[in-house]
Amino acid sequence: QVQLVESGGGLVQPGGSLKLSCVADGFNIVTEWMHWVRQAPGKGLEWISGISRTGIRVDYAPSVKGRFTTSRDNDKNTLYLQMDDLKPEDSARYYCARDRSGDGRGEGTQVTVSS
Repeated sequence: QVQLVESGGGLVQPGGSLKLSCVADGFNIVTEWMHWVRQAPGKGLEWISGISRTGIRVDYAPSVKGRFTTSRDNDKNTLYLQMDDLKPEDSARYYCARDRSGDGRGEGTQVTVSS
């Protein structure tokens, strides 16, 4: 069974940091680009980052570039999202996915940025 399991979300104050993890089961992430997407309440799914199979290339949406860092550990079949300088508008449910549209994403992990 193919699944993605995200973790690491929580409540953080503006300016704070969180690191999300995504463990893949049932397939090897080394064969694919992997992505992070998010969805805020009442809004559509937003692509925020993608990382190439080897991790050499990482793309970011303008809304998170310079604050978020995506990485991967193919040996652990795990994807990471380091989020720094968090803002209230970053509050959303975060998902890892196998493509930019979010198809095949896991159940997600909630991130709330509030004072």
